[in-house]
Amino acid sequence: MPGPSAPKEEAGLIRAIGVPGLAANIVNSTIGAGIFALPAAVALQLGAASPLAYIICALAMCLFVTSFAMAGSRVSLTGGLYAYVEVAFGRYVGFLAGVLYFLTAILAISGIVQLIATSVAGLIPLLATQIGRLVVILFVLLFLAVINIRGVRTGARAVEAVTLIKLAPLLIFIVAGMFFLRPEALAWPGWPSSGPLGRSVLQLIFAFVGVEVALVPSGEIKSPARTVPRAIFAALGITTVLYIMIQLVASGVLGNELGKYGEAALAEAATRFLGNAGRVLMLAGLAVSAFGFATSDILSSPRIVFAFGRDGILPKWFAHVHRRFRTPDVAIATYATVAFALSFWSTFQELAVLSNMAVLLLYILCCLAALELNRRDLRSDGTPFQFPGATLIPILAIAVIIWILAHATRKEFAFTAACLVGASLLFLIRQFFRAKSDSAA
Repeated sequence: MPGPSAPKEEAGLIRAIGVPGLAANIVNSTIGAGIFALPAAVALQLGAASPLAYIICALAMCLFVTSFAMAGSRVSLTGGLYAYVEVAFGRYVGFLAGVLYFLTAILAISGIVQLIATSVAGLIPLLATQIGRLVVILFVLLFLAVINIRGVRTGARAVEAVTLIKLAPLLIFIVAGMFFLRPEALAWPGWPSSGPLGRSVLQLIFAFVGVEVALVPSGEIKSPARTVPRAIFAALGITTVLYIMIQLVASGVLGNELGKYGEAALAEAATRFLGNAGRVLMLAGLAVSAFGFATSDILSSPRIVFAFGRDGILPKWFAHVHRRFRTPDVAIATYATVAFALSFWSTFQELAVLSNMAVLLLYILCCLAALELNRRDLRSDGTPFQFPGATLIPILAIAVIIWILAHATRKEFAFTAACLVGASLLFLIRQFFRAKSDSAA
């Protein structure tokens, strides 16, 4: 059956994002500053068996992104996972999905710009002050907001360019480091026990998170039924291969020492085979990688604010489209302002932890939406992404997510529950006043 027609606010948007742009956006959203710390964290628990955790995470993400592709090929409205859930289950559940996405995104970008400021301060001591940090954070958010307000094509091109720039240090690290691997450091130590392996997967699954960010501008993607699946799987393949190669080089160069270097692990490994130039390269790469994540997030995440305004959850003003540039200018400016405020609220680590529960719960809702949209056979633009036995994929994905959630802390559950309760009250109050306004009219 045909899908929902596009609201009038969507008519002002331009479908300008193709497979290369969307794939670059997903890679950029996925490969962030965390990859500089992950090799050491995983090595502490698994040693030379670390690549196994990456493979398990990649298989789990295949289930997740297949579910996203199934839903995304049937719904082409701006909002990404939020829009998929809203079409499948109605306004309230869709609103909760939007809240979960917003929490995930805004907490992540606030922590990332904080990390950018820290990285820049390490390279430029003059900015290693509170005022210096404020200036860097303000500049990054203002610069990216202006670029994206000036046009989605400009924002997409910026993402593609930054993706290539941020990948360069990692590719140099891999290619150069391959000549300095020590075979004994990579010797298979035997199958790890379930405890360390499970904890490693719990850490690494968030390194693959980012697809939901890139899918938010669905209303600006060309031929989404074809573009979304191709871009998702291309990006996942690139990310997985890159992660495993980074882990192998770091392990092969540092061996048992890898686990003790934390965020400086790649810089330390690069120093061993490229000298001080390698260390500077990787430290700069950390800053550029964090900036790359920010470019993707500012391209995508403000569209959730636009979608809230479009659907009447927020005032219609938030769905405003710039008359000249045809972009959701108010949503972009609002999102950047909130991110600026939150970046001074907590530490990077705390902000990252708080986003974990939200994204996993959002994934569950999207998997359920994929099942419902498939059951109703909704179609919006072209032939949906489907194959024999497709309905089993979201079910398996939900089972995997529940297993991952079993490792979450009480604090994460409590924070997420409090946010959802607060959001539900806001939704009910909004609905009450809307009903009162309609009856008065």
